[in-house]
Amino acid sequence: MEQMPPNTPVIESKPGPAGWLPVWIKAVTKPNEQTFVDITEHPDVSAKTAYIWVFIAGTLSGIIQAFAVTIRMATGVGSQFQQIPGLEQYLPQTTGGGGSVGVSLIGGLCASPLAGLFSVVFFALGAAIIQWIAKLFGGTGTYEKMLYAMAAITVPFTIASSLFALLGVIPFVGICTGVISLGLSLYALMLQVMAVKAVNRFGYGQAAGSVFLPGCVVFIFCACVAGISVLLLGPVIGDTFGGINNLMP
Repeated sequence: MEQMPPNTPVIESKPGPAGWLPVWIKAVTKPNEQTFVDITEHPDVSAKTAYIWVFIAGTLSGIIQAFAVTIRMATGVGSQFQQIPGLEQYLPQTTGGGGSVGVSLIGGLCASPLAGLFSVVFFALGAAIIQWIAKLFGGTGTYEKMLYAMAAITVPFTIASSLFALLGVIPFVGICTGVISLGLSLYALMLQVMAVKAVNRFGYGQAAGSVFLPGCVVFIFCACVAGISVLLLGPVIGDTFGGINNLMP
């Protein structure tokens, strides 16, 4: 006897882009809510993948920063400050021999995996805080999806910013790259708001609050700490600059 097909309709899923690079490209080139719905509904979404992405981006950023610092040391960037009479004794000698430049490069390269590890820790903490606030606003998303969506945005912008920092060692080019980096940062914030909205299925107001509220709290805390530090260390700082001024003709 032939078995009849079930009457339950088959719902076809719309998986997001497969592979790392297509996910990143889709996240940054298609700025809309449906983009992040498709990305986070993919069956391959996992926190482990997001952590790997961020670790790779953080490590690569550390490597690029090591080369940037080495180039600055080798070309003597900042040596104009050492030309002030009496001030050179207070500044590090960044124009030493090739040995010091090589040591700086090797040290930076060896420390780059540590930078990747710290990137993962702070990224995971930041995503957790955002998702926690989103839950308070009535969000229905999960921490895993939030990690994946945020990583798809953060990783390509981290790599791009690191490359711009390397180009910034070229005279006058750093001004242009700084402006571009600022524009990319604002664009990344917009994408993050869209991602939070897509993951948690609520309005733009709640999504914006989830993204910006942690930053506002951190800013207020840092401002308070800085203000208290200035009040406590003000006399010491004044005496230090007074001593430097006395050394100048």
